[in-house]
Amino acid sequence: MKKTVEVQNVSKKYKLFKKKSERLLDLVVPFKEYGEDFYALQNVSFDVEEGSIVGLVGVNGSGKSTLSNIIAGVIPPTSGSVKNKGNIALIAVNAGLDNSLTGRENIELKLLMLGFSQKEIKAMENEIIEFAEIEKFIDQPVKTYSSGMKSRLGFSISVRVDPDILIIDEALSVGDSAFAEKSFQKMMEFKDMGKTMFFVSHSISQMKKFCEKILWLEFGTVKAYGDAKTVLKDYEQFLDDYKKMNKEEKKQYRDAALSRQAGQK
Repeated sequence: MKKTVEVQNVSKKYKLFKKKSERLLDLVVPFKEYGEDFYALQNVSFDVEEGSIVGLVGVNGSGKSTLSNIIAGVIPPTSGSVKNKGNIALIAVNAGLDNSLTGRENIELKLLMLGFSQKEIKAMENEIIEFAEIEKFIDQPVKTYSSGMKSRLGFSISVRVDPDILIIDEALSVGDSAFAEKSFQKMMEFKDMGKTMFFVSHSISQMKKFCEKILWLEFGTVKAYGDAKTVLKDYEQFLDDYKKMNKEEKKQYRDAALSRQAGQK
């Protein structure tokens, strides 16, 4: 099987400032750095084969959405590289939607940006609206939509444009169960077509149902990557232990993990 995604030593660094003046000084004072470095991702590497379905797991703040956005090309890595073979669609709540435009206008704008002609858009529009199940609201501003409606619209647009690589970041966690099941069926069709998918969710049951491999991120680093059944078993045991920790114990665990990262730089 050929590789469709190759992530090599990807890190993403942000600056944390305690006050606005530090941010300004960091920009204008060349000989001194202000603020604290924070690594959302640290030396992340893995390969994905064509047709694979990879689940991304980890507690909040582990870098799942950051990695999803880097793979999709929404944000650049600070260091490292990502190689993708094919076009990519990222589905996340609000991703790529303009709240001031109607649902129909968002469909037209996104498809125009992807290079479709007006004739092609008209031919695709009704199918997108029907799949999203928002017919009555399609000409209302997206800012009036519920999070579930936004996710359904984003999912419907993305699957209709037939991407080679599909990244779904928590987009199915806010919809109803019937739409989630329909979405899973569409995703299985994509799998049968040999497309590559990434699936970000806090639902272990969804991961078990859908994913073949799991990438477990722990505060920005790769904790494990491999067979879904094996990694999810270890991750579930970790979650059981983690949920039993009090606030201070969780902080100590996180600080220890970040200290190990700092020592590996």
